[in-house]
Amino acid sequence: MKLIRDIDDCKTCAYKSYLFSNLQPEELNRINISRKEKEYMPGEYIVRQGDIITSFMYLRKGLLKLSREMKDGKNQIISIARPFDFIGLLSVFSESLYQFSITAIENSTLCFIDLSLMREIIRKDGNFALKLLENMSNVNEMIMNSWLSINEKNLRGRIAYILLFFCDDIYHAKEYSLPVSRKEIAELIHMRTENVIRILSEFRKDRIIEIEGKVIRILKKDKLQQIAEYG
Repeated sequence: MKLIRDIDDCKTCAYKSYLFSNLQPEELNRINISRKEKEYMPGEYIVRQGDIITSFMYLRKGLLKLSREMKDGKNQIISIARPFDFIGLLSVFSESLYQFSITAIENSTLCFIDLSLMREIIRKDGNFALKLLENMSNVNEMIMNSWLSINEKNLRGRIAYILLFFCDDIYHAKEYSLPVSRKEIAELIHMRTENVIRILSEFRKDRIIEIEGKVIRILKKDKLQQIAEYG
């Protein structure tokens, strides 16, 4: 983890969230003065499950995974956080401890804002509080829809779904470097690692995709979409 000394001003930040755009200038200035910006390398923990929640986190650049250790010792990836996401938003105002771990899966830059300052601003600024509630509702709906969509698919459909997720929602390209391991894919879509490896191999043999190391090339996107929808 690296603390960045020369940080952008919140007012002119190219990565500023629409949520912060609704703040009064004096409130935005208070956030700008107090915030800390940090960089993380792939594999670095931002927080671990059970850590005390002290900050409101905003992802400027990179990708993160939110994962939870289950009672049987296995990990379950809850979601993948993308740029401009508020990280752990569903927990920061309802829990005192993180119920999951947050780990960088790409080089990532986060802004940390003291949670007590955010609570003070929320109490004072009703419009900002409403926008924050809307954001929290959207996050909850996105996670629920993703879980429901994954759980109703067969194994081939789940793999197709996750390949299209990185293609359409993350990289916006048919060729990309897969930022997660086969094991992490299994944790994300509730499968066994060996099944992930087998189905990826089947897709490659069927010329639906090409695989070179971590690089995925989608050759037949329409076929992949059909599999994702119907299995």
